[in-house]
Amino acid sequence: MFDLGGVAFSDILPFIAIGFAAQLVDGALGMAFGVISTTLLVSLGVQPKVASASVHAVETFTTGVSGISHVLHKNVDWKLFARIVIPGMIGGILGAYVLTQISAEVARPFVLAYLASIGLYLLWRGVMHRHTEREPKVVMPLGLIGGFLDAAGGGGWGPVVTSNLLVQGASPRRVIGTVNTAEFFLTVTISATFILALGWEAFTTATIGLLIGGVIAAPIGAVMAKRVNADLLLTMVGTVLTLTSLFGLYRALI
Repeated sequence: MFDLGGVAFSDILPFIAIGFAAQLVDGALGMAFGVISTTLLVSLGVQPKVASASVHAVETFTTGVSGISHVLHKNVDWKLFARIVIPGMIGGILGAYVLTQISAEVARPFVLAYLASIGLYLLWRGVMHRHTEREPKVVMPLGLIGGFLDAAGGGGWGPVVTSNLLVQGASPRRVIGTVNTAEFFLTVTISATFILALGWEAFTTATIGLLIGGVIAAPIGAVMAKRVNADLLLTMVGTVLTLTSLFGLYRALI
């Protein structure tokens, strides 16, 4: 177990700020906490499997608070929730197991290129005001793939699931609230898998800081998702997804 006795506030303050900013974006747009946090930890020299385990340990708490906030603000489509949560948990277990056994970095550039293209498409739809709500058709396979990529890549549930549901025409506010709420169950499953495989190696100074900042920001994101109109949400989601994916692609290729 990680010893908190030797942790100074100055050591965790930068991670508190990062956790706050990442969760604010995630709660409002349904993505980016895992991508931002994992990118930071890996850039500081943390092993990918430890970074993913650490981020998912934090997300167990932040997604719980965020999910409750979205439920209270009536941002959750429970029918859609039921269709994505179980496949997502199954995919998460598989992805966590794969990451602890082999490297998933080979596929990462292709996934990031795909997400960047989706981001550009959503950005175009938001700017052109072309969002027309429709019932999404492809849901369960999306949950399975999103859960797998989230665990294997240290982030991806929001970018994959949220963006593709929006492309299919689902309500941005409902998608963001539903995906965030389902993510709690996903992160609990992934964290349990990592703990079984790695022990308590996931708990570091970064974990504590990300947790504090993320929990503080979680309720604010749900309010933002409820009050921002659909076209602006699409534009914001497209922008964040495009920038984070292109940055991740750049890092993966250099």
